[in-house]
Amino acid sequence: MTFQANQAIKGVISRWDAIVELLNSIKHLLNRLDIHTWIPHTPFMDKVVIRITAELLSTLALATRDLRQGRSSESILADA
Repeated sequence: MTFQANQAIKGVISRWDAIVELLNSIKHLLNRLDIHTWIPHTPFMDKVVIRITAELLSTLALATRDLRQGRSSESILADA
């Protein structure tokens, strides 16, 4: 294996590690949000939950994009 291929693989692995960490953080936040579903709703809490949900969806979209880009990098590495 060449030095460049080794460095590329390390880059792919670190990207995957970052995505896994991000998804674990999202899981933790969703567990916390689940608790809020058991608390009586107020207009303020509804706005907070909606805002957090929108941010989560945006973050998931970015993570999905990064995963797809990572797969492209991996297929390039397979050709090397």
